[in-house]
Amino acid sequence: MKLVTVNIMDIEKLAILTSKGVIVLDQLEEFELKDISFLDLLLNGKLKEVEEWLKGGNDKALNLIPIEEVDFAPLYRNPRKIWGMGMNYKSVKTELGAIEESDPIFFMKPYSSLIGPNDSIIIPDQSNRTTAEAELAIIIGKTCKNIEENEVMDVIAGFTPAIDVTAADIHAANPRYLQRSKSFDTFFSFGPVFLSKSEVENVDSLSVATVLNGQIIHQNKVSNMIYSPENIVSFLSKVSTLHPGDIIITGTPGATVIQKGDRVECQIEGFEILCNSVI
Repeated sequence: MKLVTVNIMDIEKLAILTSKGVIVLDQLEEFELKDISFLDLLLNGKLKEVEEWLKGGNDKALNLIPIEEVDFAPLYRNPRKIWGMGMNYKSVKTELGAIEESDPIFFMKPYSSLIGPNDSIIIPDQSNRTTAEAELAIIIGKTCKNIEENEVMDVIAGFTPAIDVTAADIHAANPRYLQRSKSFDTFFSFGPVFLSKSEVENVDSLSVATVLNGQIIHQNKVSNMIYSPENIVSFLSKVSTLHPGDIIITGTPGATVIQKGDRVECQIEGFEILCNSVI
């Protein structure tokens, strides 16, 4: 199942994305989903119900909004936590000549950094070298703590594209400035589409690409991560309790420098493209 949030007359509504168009969940009277957000759907446990309803072919009689008429919004606006993983592709770590670590490098993104599809990334005055990085994002579906890798798929709701933005010059000035370099407003974009885990047959085979102005700058497969999605979720659950709607961005195949007027994209096989302009 593919879920999106769409802007209809300045009201953001959760919807199902199909090959024929978009179904706003307000139409599904049997689920009492009026004005429900993506996060609400996770919290009340109805994600699986809606997915089973869709598999049953019950969408045929509903009114569809044509995809070309849809204005996408962020999937949701109030995650409890946004985790980020640093240098998690083997090629990136080799290129940077990084010292081997026994544990993943991670950071957090503030709520104020969140934007959605087609929103603008704003380069702050403090940065003269800002980079954007395409990443696969994991969305947690169940509260969990201290779980092992073989339990991870049970607590994942699904996946979505993401773009992590960094004030690279600030980070380069001092490694201790990592959190500051990641925390500016508009420095985290995600969406437009959420794929439930049942739609992703093999996460390791997914190819993630950082694209600038239509040109692929970096591309790699999830199988080439140093720490797998299962390892990442298990590791973070042993640091902090994970909650429904928590977002984990899993690392980038490579960053690209962005400037005013650029368009940066995250392209992942099977997902709609996430694109943001730069101002």
